[in-house]
Amino acid sequence: MRTQLARRSTRIEWSALSIVVLVVVWQGAASFADPRLLPGPGRVGATMVEAALEGSLFVNIGITLARVLASFVLAMTIGTAIGIALGRVLLLNRFFDPWLILFLNLPALVVIVLCYVWLGLTEAAAITAVAINKIPNVAVTLREGGRALDCDLLEMASAYEIGQWKTLRHVVLPQLTPYFMGAIRSGLALVWKIVLVVELLGRSSGVGFVIGSAFQLFDVSTILAYALAFVAVIQMIELLILQPWERRLNRWRR
Repeated sequence: MRTQLARRSTRIEWSALSIVVLVVVWQGAASFADPRLLPGPGRVGATMVEAALEGSLFVNIGITLARVLASFVLAMTIGTAIGIALGRVLLLNRFFDPWLILFLNLPALVVIVLCYVWLGLTEAAAITAVAINKIPNVAVTLREGGRALDCDLLEMASAYEIGQWKTLRHVVLPQLTPYFMGAIRSGLALVWKIVLVVELLGRSSGVGFVIGSAFQLFDVSTILAYALAFVAVIQMIELLILQPWERRLNRWRR
């Protein structure tokens, strides 16, 4: 227990040191650059505080997080089902593999524009566009997990007739945990970036909309303030939700 606490403390110390060095480098670069092009940390921080006091920062981050959550859950649910099916059924994988390659290489911008054209400038179109862009990545990751399942364990579960639900819970899902967490992390990183593009192109609220408006005004300080604020939120999700959940899911390995 003490060893784990010591390791965690060391990791936090190194992370804090890394952030301090980054801020120092940023300030040094800003001191030689045009403040309109690269404002310093102090100015960006003041802009962030001002937006927070006005309430617009929290409102727009909340709207963007809601879109991220909706599209992320949709993509993970569909992508996981497709990936496991392709990983376990050879004929399905052979037939649908070209589809995966097609959607993996289809530009996100094309999908977003087509969804807006076909479904209109609506929330449904925005969430659908983001989900479609993420589903192939989740499917590919979970397909590899489906292929890597231990057949001996599956045969043992079948021989002891423990049932499909218990087999899924105690045999399949534990083996898929590394692949599932990898899909979650890469998915979260990709989804929120695509959501910003979706908001920039066809929404009137959210972080992407604010960044687009700031771009038109050449307000780099606001762009960096909102970007860093949202990155901080995603980092908190990683530290407070994903990492504890991953440790809990991997307790069976000890």
